[in-house]
Amino acid sequence: MAKNNKMKAQLFYKPLDVRFEEIDIPQVGKGEALVKIKSALTCGSDLKTYKRGHPTMIKEGSVFGHEWAGDIVKLGEGVESFKIGDRVLAMNSVPCFNCYYCKLEKYSMCENLVYNNGAYAEYIRIPKNILKINTLKIPDSVSYKEAALTEPLACVVHGLEESNVKVGDTVVVNGAGPIGLMFLALLKLNGARVISTDLSDERLQIAKEFGADYTINATKVDNQVEAVKKLTVEGKGADIAIEATGNPKVWEMTVLMARKGGLVNLFGGCPSGTSINIDTKLLHYSELTIKGVYHHTPYYVKKAFNLISKKLIDASKFITKDMPLENLVDALNLVDQKKGIKYNITT
Repeated sequence: MAKNNKMKAQLFYKPLDVRFEEIDIPQVGKGEALVKIKSALTCGSDLKTYKRGHPTMIKEGSVFGHEWAGDIVKLGEGVESFKIGDRVLAMNSVPCFNCYYCKLEKYSMCENLVYNNGAYAEYIRIPKNILKINTLKIPDSVSYKEAALTEPLACVVHGLEESNVKVGDTVVVNGAGPIGLMFLALLKLNGARVISTDLSDERLQIAKEFGADYTINATKVDNQVEAVKKLTVEGKGADIAIEATGNPKVWEMTVLMARKGGLVNLFGGCPSGTSINIDTKLLHYSELTIKGVYHHTPYYVKKAFNLISKKLIDASKFITKDMPLENLVDALNLVDQKKGIKYNITT
């Protein structure tokens, strides 16, 4: 640990204003742990934070980033389940298990979720409840950067289970970024036939490598909805249509891609204050199910980590390149330019 109790970190101040600074190493209280970060991954949510701020996850003037893994270097009083030197990953939140929604077992809707950001730094503090409930030890067979993929994969596992996928279903995934590719990998694992759409030939080539049965570059077709439907059984539309871009226009198109009685999963988070238009006749007479899915729960965290640990999901395939902490903004700009998938930020 640094002798002057200082660490390097990337702090978010306002949109497009992220500063590489030296700040105090977090102090550890009772039941908490301090971790030396070994891997922190870029995420679409962090890119959104960098470009426009975030309504729930990050405050101005604080360290951001939330997908990480590392080594415990200090423990607070009363911690018995972990020891110094343990390789761990921890989630960015934990439900309270006591509020209205937790009692309904809707843990991702917990009214008392407290987010723990700070991955883009040399050290991070794990709060007591997250350490107790949502922190996992990493086996030697899993690298730090593979383990760091657990948080976003847990969100996608949640999204997949809410989509009720059956073997042989035709599923369209709009967006071939990190989240879209995770959906693709899980869908193929579950025996689905997958159509991947995106604006980037580079990302669509990666989608093919992940097993996409068909790919569509939306910039090269006259009508993206019709192009998708032509690839479905009798042109009726997809059994399941998933949106993974966070673009309201794509949300609207995704609704139109589903067959009668189909399910639409609007997974990508759009900017606050945006809205979409839905044809009420289509919604009613086609008996569509339209849902949004947010965040993860301890159950999905364990399920995602199990997929990574057992190599059922090859987490290494999602990591494009290692980049040092001081070059974080460069990495986020590459993500914004749709170059690569995820970047592993090292300290």
